[in-house]
Amino acid sequence: MERDRSRRVAGVEQRYGGAAIALHWLTAILIVVNLALGLSMVPLAISPRKLQWYLWHKSIGVTVLLLTGMRLSWRLIRLPPPPVAMPAWQRRGAAVAHASLYVLLLAVPVSGWLYSSATGVQVVYLGAIPLPNLVPRDRVLGDALKVVHVTLNSVMFLLVCVHVAAALIHHYVDRDAALRRMLPLRRRRKGASS
Repeated sequence: MERDRSRRVAGVEQRYGGAAIALHWLTAILIVVNLALGLSMVPLAISPRKLQWYLWHKSIGVTVLLLTGMRLSWRLIRLPPPPVAMPAWQRRGAAVAHASLYVLLLAVPVSGWLYSSATGVQVVYLGAIPLPNLVPRDRVLGDALKVVHVTLNSVMFLLVCVHVAAALIHHYVDRDAALRRMLPLRRRRKGASS
C-alpha cells in the first residue's frame, strides 16, 4: 500500500502542474487561432469584417504576450519536472527549442504591436483598452516591421511544427512520458486505488 502510494506521488511529481498545463494549451490554441486569423484577414478587402478580425488578431496577440509573461513567472516560482531520459543532443535541442519558443511568444506580439504603431493604427485590447503606440507613425518603418512580423510568425510556425513532431515521436516511437506529462487529463492506471 505504502509503495503504491509513493509510486503515485512520484508519478505526479514528474508531471507538469495544472497551471503550467492550462497555460501551455491555452497559449497553443490561441497561436493556432491567431495564425489562421492572420492568414485569412490579409487578403480581405477593407470592410467592417476585416477591421473586426484585425481587432481580434491584435487582442489575441496581446493575450499571448500576457500569458507568456504569466508562464515565465510561473516557471520561476515552480520549476518544471526534469526532462525524460533522452540522449544529450536531444536534451540540448529541446532546451534551445523551448527557449526559442518563449522568445518568439514575446517577440511576435511585440513586433505586431510595433508594426501597428508604425502604421498609425492604435492597438485597442479587447476593443476597450487603448494601448500606447510604441513608435511614431512612419511608413518606411511600418513596411520593415511588417516583414519582421511575418518572418517571426513563419519561424514560430516552423518551430511549433518541430515541437509537435518531437512530442509525437516521444509518444509513439520512444514511448516515453514526454507528451503524457503535459496532457490535461491523466488516465488512471488499471488497478490503481482511488
